[in-house]
Amino acid sequence: MFSRKLFWVFGVLALMILMLSNLAFANKSAVSIQTPTDVQRGSEVVIRVTVTHSDNNPIHHTEWLYVTVNGKEVARWDYSAFNRPEAATFTKEIKLTATDNMDVKAEASCNLHGSAGPAMSKISIKD
Repeated sequence: MFSRKLFWVFGVLALMILMLSNLAFANKSAVSIQTPTDVQRGSEVVIRVTVTHSDNNPIHHTEWLYVTVNGKEVARWDYSAFNRPEAATFTKEIKLTATDNMDVKAEASCNLHGSAGPAMSKISIKD
Protein backbone atom coordinates (compact mmCIF):
# COMPACT_ATOMS: atom_id res chain seq x y z
CA MET A 1 0.00 0.00 0.00
CA PHE A 2 1.24 3.49 -0.83
CA SER A 3 2.27 5.69 2.01
CA ARG A 4 0.91 9.22 2.32
CA LYS A 5 4.34 10.68 1.61
CA LEU A 6 4.68 8.71 -1.63
CA PHE A 7 1.14 9.72 -2.60
CA TRP A 8 2.04 13.42 -2.18
CA VAL A 9 5.29 13.04 -4.14
CA PHE A 10 3.44 11.47 -7.07
CA GLY A 11 0.72 14.13 -6.82
CA VAL A 12 3.24 16.97 -6.95
CA LEU A 13 5.08 15.35 -9.86
CA ALA A 14 1.82 14.89 -11.75
CA LEU A 15 0.91 18.53 -11.17
CA MET A 16 4.34 19.69 -12.39
CA ILE A 17 4.05 17.55 -15.53
CA LEU A 18 0.59 18.95 -16.19
CA MET A 19 1.83 22.54 -15.82
CA LEU A 20 4.89 21.93 -18.00
CA SER A 21 2.82 20.25 -20.70
CA ASN A 22 0.60 23.32 -20.67
CA LEU A 23 3.68 25.44 -21.38
CA ALA A 24 4.50 23.25 -24.37
CA PHE A 25 1.25 24.38 -26.01
CA ALA A 26 1.79 27.99 -25.01
CA ASN A 27 1.43 30.92 -27.32
CA LYS A 28 2.14 34.62 -27.39
CA SER A 29 -0.53 37.03 -26.21
CA ALA A 30 -2.48 38.34 -29.21
CA VAL A 31 -4.91 41.25 -29.47
CA SER A 32 -7.76 42.30 -31.71
CA ILE A 33 -9.47 45.70 -31.74
CA GLN A 34 -13.11 46.55 -32.42
CA THR A 35 -13.84 50.20 -33.25
CA PRO A 36 -16.23 52.08 -35.46
CA THR A 37 -14.71 53.16 -38.78
CA ASP A 38 -16.11 56.69 -38.61
CA VAL A 39 -17.86 58.83 -36.01
CA GLN A 40 -19.18 62.35 -35.57
CA ARG A 41 -16.78 64.84 -34.00
CA GLY A 42 -17.46 65.13 -30.27
CA SER A 43 -19.21 61.77 -29.98
CA GLU A 44 -18.23 59.00 -27.60
CA VAL A 45 -16.11 56.23 -29.13
CA VAL A 46 -16.03 52.75 -27.65
CA ILE A 47 -12.81 50.81 -28.24
CA ARG A 48 -12.94 47.10 -27.40
CA VAL A 49 -9.68 45.20 -27.13
CA THR A 50 -9.77 41.41 -26.89
CA VAL A 51 -6.70 39.52 -25.70
CA THR A 52 -6.28 35.85 -26.58
CA HIS A 53 -3.76 33.70 -24.75
CA SER A 54 -3.53 29.96 -24.16
CA ASP A 55 -3.61 30.19 -20.38
CA ASN A 56 -3.39 32.51 -17.40
CA ASN A 57 -1.88 30.76 -14.40
CA PRO A 58 0.73 31.94 -11.87
CA ILE A 59 3.61 30.66 -14.00
CA HIS A 60 2.34 31.61 -17.48
CA HIS A 61 0.04 34.57 -18.10
CA THR A 62 -0.57 37.77 -20.03
CA GLU A 63 1.76 40.25 -18.36
CA TRP A 64 0.47 43.54 -19.78
CA LEU A 65 -1.92 45.16 -22.23
CA TYR A 66 -1.79 48.73 -23.46
CA VAL A 67 -3.79 50.90 -25.85
CA THR A 68 -2.52 54.04 -27.59
CA VAL A 69 -4.40 56.62 -29.63
CA ASN A 70 -2.36 58.77 -32.00
CA GLY A 71 0.81 57.58 -30.27
CA LYS A 72 -0.32 58.48 -26.73
CA GLU A 73 -1.03 55.75 -24.19
CA VAL A 74 -4.68 55.99 -23.10
CA ALA A 75 -5.02 52.74 -21.14
CA ARG A 76 -2.74 50.13 -19.59
CA TRP A 77 -3.28 47.00 -17.54
CA ASP A 78 -0.39 45.26 -15.78
CA TYR A 79 -0.73 41.72 -14.51
CA SER A 80 1.34 39.42 -12.30
CA ALA A 81 1.29 35.89 -10.91
CA PHE A 82 -1.07 37.07 -8.17
CA ASN A 83 -3.10 39.54 -10.26
CA ARG A 84 -3.87 37.68 -13.47
CA PRO A 85 -6.41 38.46 -16.19
CA GLU A 86 -9.87 37.08 -15.56
CA ALA A 87 -9.63 34.43 -18.32
CA ALA A 88 -7.40 33.16 -21.13
CA THR A 89 -9.47 35.32 -23.51
CA PHE A 90 -10.69 38.61 -22.09
CA THR A 91 -11.95 41.97 -23.34
CA LYS A 92 -11.28 45.48 -22.06
CA GLU A 93 -13.32 48.51 -23.09
CA ILE A 94 -12.26 52.15 -23.31
CA LYS A 95 -14.54 55.12 -23.95
CA LEU A 96 -13.11 58.32 -25.45
CA THR A 97 -14.46 61.49 -27.01
CA ALA A 98 -13.66 61.81 -30.72
CA THR A 99 -12.04 65.15 -31.48
CA ASP A 100 -9.74 64.18 -34.36
CA ASN A 101 -9.04 61.16 -36.56
CA MET A 102 -7.78 58.36 -34.36
CA ASP A 103 -5.05 55.79 -34.99
CA VAL A 104 -5.65 53.12 -32.35
CA LYS A 105 -2.97 50.59 -31.47
CA ALA A 106 -3.13 47.81 -28.86
CA GLU A 107 -0.62 45.19 -27.79
CA ALA A 108 -0.39 42.53 -25.08
CA SER A 109 2.50 40.35 -23.96
CA CYS A 110 2.88 36.93 -22.33
CA ASN A 111 5.35 36.85 -19.45
CA LEU A 112 7.17 33.87 -21.05
CA HIS A 113 6.62 34.10 -24.81
CA GLY A 114 6.08 37.78 -25.55
CA SER A 115 3.69 39.44 -27.94
CA ALA A 116 2.15 38.29 -31.21
CA GLY A 117 2.45 41.94 -32.26
CA PRO A 118 0.20 44.99 -32.14
CA ALA A 119 -3.26 45.34 -33.65
CA MET A 120 -4.28 48.63 -35.25
CA SER A 121 -7.47 50.39 -36.23
CA LYS A 122 -8.33 53.79 -37.74
CA ILE A 123 -11.33 55.92 -36.84
CA SER A 124 -12.23 58.81 -39.13
CA ILE A 125 -14.10 61.93 -38.02
CA LYS A 126 -17.23 62.94 -39.94
CA ASP A 127 -18.23 66.60 -39.70
